[in-house]
Amino acid sequence: MFRAILPEGQIVCERYGHEDEGLELYDEDDEFIGFVPYANLHALVDEDAYGEDERSIM
Repeated sequence: MFRAILPEGQIVCERYGHEDEGLELYDEDDEFIGFVPYANLHALVDEDAYGEDERSIM
């Protein structure tokens, strides 16, 4: 799982695809969740980076 970090919050997705203008996010059923323009994307983090500790990684 991945976590897209945005100015307004976060979106969790199973996979993503790179497009010219941003990322397409998909859930575990391979259904489209949304599109995030690169200009609005602060980071894309693998969920494993969070581990069991909820401290901020930013």
